[in-house]
Amino acid sequence: MLNQRQIIKDLLQSTAFDTEVHVKGWVQTTRMNPYIAFIALNDGSTINHLQIVADISIFGQEFIDKIKNTGTCIAVTGKLVESQGAGQRVEVQATQIELYGESDPVSYKLQAKRHSMEFMREIAHLRPRTRTFGAILRIRHTLAYAVHKYFNDNGFFYLHTPIITGSDAEGAGEMFRVTTLDPVNPPLTEDGQVDYKQDFFGKPTNLTVSGQLEGELGAMALSKIYTFGPTFRAENSNTTRHLAEFWMIEPEVAFNDLEDNMNLAEDFVKYVIGYAMEHCGDDLAFLENRLIEEEKNKKQEERSPMPLLEKLRFVLDNPFERLTYTEAVDILVKSKPAQKGQFKYPVSWGIDLQSEHERYLVEKHFKKPVILTNYPKDIKAFYMRQDDDGKTVRAMDVLFPGIGEIIGGSQREERYEKLHTRIKELHIPEESLWWYLETRQYGTAPHAGFGLGFERLVLFVTGMTNIRDVIPFPRTPQNAEF
Repeated sequence: MLNQRQIIKDLLQSTAFDTEVHVKGWVQTTRMNPYIAFIALNDGSTINHLQIVADISIFGQEFIDKIKNTGTCIAVTGKLVESQGAGQRVEVQATQIELYGESDPVSYKLQAKRHSMEFMREIAHLRPRTRTFGAILRIRHTLAYAVHKYFNDNGFFYLHTPIITGSDAEGAGEMFRVTTLDPVNPPLTEDGQVDYKQDFFGKPTNLTVSGQLEGELGAMALSKIYTFGPTFRAENSNTTRHLAEFWMIEPEVAFNDLEDNMNLAEDFVKYVIGYAMEHCGDDLAFLENRLIEEEKNKKQEERSPMPLLEKLRFVLDNPFERLTYTEAVDILVKSKPAQKGQFKYPVSWGIDLQSEHERYLVEKHFKKPVILTNYPKDIKAFYMRQDDDGKTVRAMDVLFPGIGEIIGGSQREERYEKLHTRIKELHIPEESLWWYLETRQYGTAPHAGFGLGFERLVLFVTGMTNIRDVIPFPRTPQNAEF
């Protein structure tokens, strides 16, 4: 039984007092008087620490000095008792302590103090040990589980789409090339072009930017599918909202139209946020308090529009406002910020709305989440179903407070001639999408879907301000450490 490790999260809720327990974890802090060492131990299962009470006369001052430092890993056997001190309900009176790994207090980079987010990104191998990143990673896990649970419970099939692909789903060209050819002296054709026939796949290939196109193929057979996997964008953008490697959630549903797609997006996002609120209460409360403290030194206009938990409830409690892009532009043009020249980016029909415009609609005008539809076709992807006016497509974006767009989707163009013409208009090589076009010739059907960047979701739920802080090891321009 001594080797049966018990989880700290469970012990903190236990009432099995005066029983022997065995816990393992990392020392967070240690307080001492001449007789007793009070060690705060954490094993990653919860944001809360378990207090270990060690009698110095039993273990010796020399041994206590070895295990007291932040980051030290130990195993403890002792008796679970009701705590007499403030701040904890239970504690463990240690009878045995085994030292697994010491931590040098001079060189250990995570001292028991507040560190900047920039510094934490430099030590991404250690930052999961902090309370902040432990909370973020537990919430990330819970959200990922909720994603799979939602789709499974609603009759969707999980489809694994390729990570290496020969097509560009977005038509943007910002892709990471995959090749085995010599980058210095690649084989050339007679006309001096790179001879990709000698490459591993016999053609140019890249890391996927989206699983959508292949997802549509699955929906044309299984009716309801979703993908949830890594995607890659070679966009040289050093912002707080962009990553070169991130995870995407992309459901595709046969026979759905734009209205069905909006209903699915709203129901889905409310479910996963609600699931996190139900199962990550301690972590969310900690992050909310952290955000409040962090924003005390900011100007009022730079602070979050509402506290974290209120923001999450805001999404759950309000039906999403639905309006067209054209209606939204009309509202924005007539708004006070536009009239007074306070928007950084001017508003007019045909522009791709910026985050400041989207947030105005959500936070100031409607005071609820918003879904915009029917965008100009010239600013949207080739695969979106064209409206009868010849100017717009059946696109939709879901807008949230504090972040702007969180979901983008559309009803897909199922008509062969319309899709084929659009591909030619945008000069997209037909040979790379022959299979996609062919699905419109054999049993074509109306269908719709959307994409949700998982890190954007985690960013929103945790209240963090930089997307690099909600993924364990961020990949950004000039940074592939760890």
